[in-house]
Amino acid sequence: MSEQRPAVFIDRDGTISEEVGYVNHVSRYKVFPFAAEAIRTLNEAGWLAVLVTNQAGVARGYFEEEMIGRVHGLLAEELEKGGARLDAVYYCPHHPSVGEPPYRFDCDCRKPRPGLIKRAAEELNVDLRRSWMVGDRYSDAELARNAGTRAAFVLTGYGRGEYEHQSHTWEHRPDLVAENLLEAVKEIISF
Repeated sequence: MSEQRPAVFIDRDGTISEEVGYVNHVSRYKVFPFAAEAIRTLNEAGWLAVLVTNQAGVARGYFEEEMIGRVHGLLAEELEKGGARLDAVYYCPHHPSVGEPPYRFDCDCRKPRPGLIKRAAEELNVDLRRSWMVGDRYSDAELARNAGTRAAFVLTGYGRGEYEHQSHTWEHRPDLVAENLLEAVKEIISF
């Protein structure tokens, strides 16, 4: 088996792209201008760049699951323009109490549960102890803790508001707080 590699697991909405609520049409999806440079920096440093995102809009009936694929296709195109690529994309379309089966499901892949990262670690041969989770919600930091990675909290999306108004209630502190994904990545690869 090949040697394990570290990964940076990245939240989507509010971290790699603008937080606009449920993205029910590709025209609403806007990638942050620094996202490609951040991902390219990971690519060039030999880190895996893996998207992990909750997409309960499917369970809620706001859009069909194929919309997620269309949005991620647009994301891949935008990153490619900047010379960057994601190594994998994992998403959870479920919600524990809303919608109809199979999407109404109390799964292990809905963040902050670690199912998405555990699956990625197995499929991509990831060294979780050297890996990070980057997100704009405290639940992303909790996901990091639950999955055995370090946590980087960014102030884009919901981040600044959560940090200023709720961080005093957090049980655990993130390992790193950064202005945005690019700043987080620069710090992560220099650890």
